[in-house]
Amino acid sequence: MSAGRLEAQEAGKLAAAPPVTYDNRFEVYGGLNYMNFQAGQNVAKLMNLGGAEFTATYWLSKKWGVSADYRGDAGTSPVTPNSTFNGNALVVLNSGMLGAQYRVAQNQRVAFSAHALAGVSHGWFDETLPSVGPGTTTFGNSGFYNNKTKPMGAVGGSIDFNRSKNLAIRFTPDLLLTHFGTGTSEFFSASLGVIYRFGKR
Repeated sequence: MSAGRLEAQEAGKLAAAPPVTYDNRFEVYGGLNYMNFQAGQNVAKLMNLGGAEFTATYWLSKKWGVSADYRGDAGTSPVTPNSTFNGNALVVLNSGMLGAQYRVAQNQRVAFSAHALAGVSHGWFDETLPSVGPGTTTFGNSGFYNNKTKPMGAVGGSIDFNRSKNLAIRFTPDLLLTHFGTGTSEFFSASLGVIYRFGKR
């Protein structure tokens, strides 16, 4: 077998089935999500949350799209040391955001996009905090935030590794901006999952 023919076969195994045209109108994404977070301004350690992310995008053109994004994450955090409870407590975040997608570059194998999203996140911080009286928890001693809904934003990008015209594997890193405390806090998030494109534009 000639070297040229061997190289062509190897390239064919790595590349997506042609042609990947990016002429789709709709796009849906689902994947596993990770983020770090601080459960309260007086909590010394950051915590890790894991969950899922789902995004739906409507492409206005080959470059520009509008997206709706949902993320559900949960994890445990140590509380501020106190005389009532010193274990780890569960924190749950549910976040919904809207925003814009911009496809920076694309070819048959990969596509690079940037996005900016804004919305709200609701945090449950008393799921496993023990009660210290009728209808009360250890909020005051834990250093955790009260349950609340606050603004949230995400700025980041995504890399799509094409498997076909319609199917790709996506990796998305994000800078998250939250406002559960008295100021804006910055955290890191990343997700990995599958994207499906459909509907001709």
